[in-house]
Amino acid sequence: MVWERRTRRPLADRLRRLARSALAALEIDNVEVSVLIAGDERLRELNRTFRARDRATDVLSFPAGDELPDGTTLLGGIAISLDAARRQAEELGHDVEREVEELLLHGLIHLAGHDHERDDGEMNALELELREKLLS
Repeated sequence: MVWERRTRRPLADRLRRLARSALAALEIDNVEVSVLIAGDERLRELNRTFRARDRATDVLSFPAGDELPDGTTLLGGIAISLDAARRQAEELGHDVEREVEELLLHGLIHLAGHDHERDDGEMNALELELREKLLS
């Protein structure tokens, strides 16, 4: 995990555990995932560069599928805006750590091949199921 913002180590540990559990629940193993925690400006830059959308967003996922020398597969990368997570946590009435976990889960589901813009609610249902199972 790469942190462009200062954060507490316990959050990094929580995110690692969540990623392992979520990938296991999605029946995905032997993979690596890169996670970037940054601010709105960095997410805006990434969104502009890779999606041609000149605005900040809360989470982006970048599928890869490259095989690494040790035989694992680089599933992809996830970028999370800590600024957006703080705003959304306040709006939703939970802590920022919980919001970052939810954004990570969302990104992992995208890396698993799901797309809420094209799947008639399947991704949203899966995300709710995994939230209940892994974040309760």
